[in-house]
Formats: sequence, C-alpha cells, structure tokens
Amino acid sequence: MGIATSTRNRGHLLRIVGVGFGLAVSVGATVGSGILRTPGEVVGHWGSSLPIYALWLLGAVYTLLSSSSLLELGTMFPDAGGWYVYSRHTFGDYGGFLIGCCDWMVQAVATSYLAVALAEFASGLQPALGGRLKLVALTSLGVLGLLNWLGLRAGSRTQELTSLVKALALVALVLACFRFPAVAQSPHSPLSSNPVGPTEGILIAFVLSMQAVIITYDGWYAPIYFIEEDRNPDSNLPRSMIGGVVLSAAIFLLVNAALLHIIPVRQLAGSQVPAADAALLVFGSYGKQIILIISVITVVSTINAALLMGPRILFAMGRDGLAPRWIASVNAGGTPSVSLLLTILTSSILILSGSFETLIAIASFFLLAVQISGFGALLILRRRRPDLARPYKVWFYPWTPLATLFVSGLLLVLFAIGDPKHSLVTLALVVLSYPVYVFVVKRRMRASATSPASE
Repeated sequence: MGIATSTRNRGHLLRIVGVGFGLAVSVGATVGSGILRTPGEVVGHWGSSLPIYALWLLGAVYTLLSSSSLLELGTMFPDAGGWYVYSRHTFGDYGGFLIGCCDWMVQAVATSYLAVALAEFASGLQPALGGRLKLVALTSLGVLGLLNWLGLRAGSRTQELTSLVKALALVALVLACFRFPAVAQSPHSPLSSNPVGPTEGILIAFVLSMQAVIITYDGWYAPIYFIEEDRNPDSNLPRSMIGGVVLSAAIFLLVNAALLHIIPVRQLAGSQVPAADAALLVFGSYGKQIILIISVITVVSTINAALLMGPRILFAMGRDGLAPRWIASVNAGGTPSVSLLLTILTSSILILSGSFETLIAIASFFLLAVQISGFGALLILRRRRPDLARPYKVWFYPWTPLATLFVSGLLLVLFAIGDPKHSLVTLALVVLSYPVYVFVVKRRMRASATSPASE
C-alpha cells in the first residue's frame, strides 16, 4: 500500500500528559453549547417527558460502544493524528490522506464557527461589541492560539481549567434549578399540538431525536489525538475516554433533569435555548447574563480542545510525508507550531468568509465519513492483521463495531437525503481529492524517495 517511512522534523512531541488531561479534553470537546439547546429539540419530537432519559442514556451507550471500538485502534497504533493514523494503516496512503484532510477540515470549521459563537455570546454581555463580531472572534482565536503556541503544558492546563469551570458552572445551574418546586408534568400524554412527535410515527421521532442526541455527544474521541503524548497510553487512554464519556453523559442527564424539573414540557418543546429559559426562571433579570457567561466558558473550552486536536492531524501527515515535511515542525514546548499556525490561519479565513451554513453542512458529512472509516478499519484489521498487539480489545466483537458502523452509516444516509445539495458538494470534494493526491502528494513523495538527501 505504499506506507511511507515516518520521519521527524526538528522538535518532537512531549510525553507529559495523563488521565487528568484526557478527561479534560474529552469533556471539553463533548460538552459544548449543544446541551444548552438540544433538550428542547428532543422533547419536541416526542411531546412528553417519558422517553427523554432513555434517549440520552441510549446515546451514552452508543458513545461508549464507539469509544470501545476506537480504543482498540488507539492502543494498537499509539501515534498522534487520530483517525488519520488508522485509515492510513488500513486503506493506504490515499485513504490516510483523504481522512486526514477531512478530519482536519472538521476541526478548522468547528474552531471558526465556535469563535464566532463566542463573539456573539460576548456581545450579549457587552452590547458595544455587537458591531465587531469578527474582530472579537479573531482576537479570541489569537489568544487561545498563543496559549497553545507556548507549549503543551500551557495548552493542557488551559484545557483542564476551562473544562473544570464549565462542568462546575453547569452543575451549579442544575442545583439552582432543583432549589425550585417541580412543575407538574404529564409524562405519558403527548402534546396534541406537537407537529412532529408521535403524530409522524415513533420511528421518525426516534431517528430525529437520536440524531440530535448523538451529535450532542460528538467530541468523545478527543483523547486519541494525544496518545503519543500520554505517559502511559495503554492504561490512561481507556480511563480518559470512557471516563470522559461517563462524565459527559452525567452532565447531559443532569441538565435534562433540571430542565424537566422547572420547565413545563409544552414550553420546553418549543424552546430554542431551554437553558436560557431555566436561567430566567431561576435567576430572574440576571438569568440572561448568567447563561451567557456559562455559554462563553463552554465555548472557550471547546475551541481550545479543537486547537489542540487539529494541528496534530497535520503534524502526523507531515511526518509521514502526506503533507510537506516542514508541517511536522515541533517547537520546544511540544506544540506542532507550523500546523497550529496553519490551523489558526485557515480558521481565521473561514471567520472572515462568514459562509458557515455550507461549511458546517460539509463538515458534518466529513465527520461521519471519518468515523465510518475508523469503525471499518477495526473490522478489516481484525481479519488482515490478527498478529498485531492489541493492549485493549473492543467489547463484544464483532457486534460493537458493526453496530457503530451501522449507526454512522445510517446517519450519513439521512444527512444525504435531508441535504442533497451539500452531499453532492461533499462528494465532489472527495472525488477532487484523488487527483490532488496523485499529482501533488504522490509526486512529492516519489521525488523525496529518489533525492540523495532523503533518509
């Protein structure tokens, strides 16, 4: 398959992180602003409170099974780069190139979108910033980028602090909600005016609500990007990833319970930001400011996680020769500095472009394709390379990777049916990636292999 020989440029990654950072980056990447919005959407599909806890628990089970599948791959190939690494080992250089590019673009789009969201929340706290959203977004990106430029220690400490503060803020909101008397709910009676819910069938309600739940859980895989920097990856990665999913699921369930405790189902089903409604009920006139502060903290943590993950994808591709070698440069602090700069530059251009609807739609397709490649790689490698050391083995093989592969594939099909325009654009980009690989990447790899200066 033409797997290129790995080389290092100048610096090297530092093996200094452990379980604490793994939990922080998992919670930081998973618990985003989505949980402040999606509970209302999920309730709206059913019009009653009874199925809600079951749906969020089912989302947690699916995410745990996905984590188990990925853990086998991560401990089998303990290299930086995440999903890219597994695709390259399974599908060859082009497969790795395609998945690496897709995954990196997902992180760049997420970073830019979240930076704009941060600016919008900040302008809600300080209206004078309202006319300078792009400037605020770029400034926040620059500040967090600088912290990560200083080194992995600074970036990881920032992640640990922001994730802890985010979790505590959400728990504080939950506790404040439970101080109030519970509203009378009717868990068995659907809303007669609910336009979706069971009136369109249980199956449709289940698919749409689970789609929202699974998207909210997205980010659970964050620890795999740093396995090469973990002091004891065989032991720490399972604890970080599974522990992160459990903590995130606990936060999601607590937030839903608090919202159902204080907001009537009918109102919750029609709310775009139910956490804001809860804050208004609990804190009165200060509710808006408090939920905006929680939103800012939440988004800062998620942006920092994306800035940690994205550069490590480019670093791994550069080290393996699937991107220019200078991209694999690492500074004294253990940061892939050139990759970080390219990620920040790309995200800044996306912020200035402002065309987020198209970018997010394409990134959603890319994200599902990336995950499908990973679950498929696990099944293929079990048959093709049974000799490989597997410090961690997936639960209930082969049913676990088959189930996660099926759900990811189903979501991809649903996305394509619901958004044929952007699915065609995504397909065109995938098709165009091959000539880029052949005429640019592969040609450079051949030239490097025949060069007298090559190793």
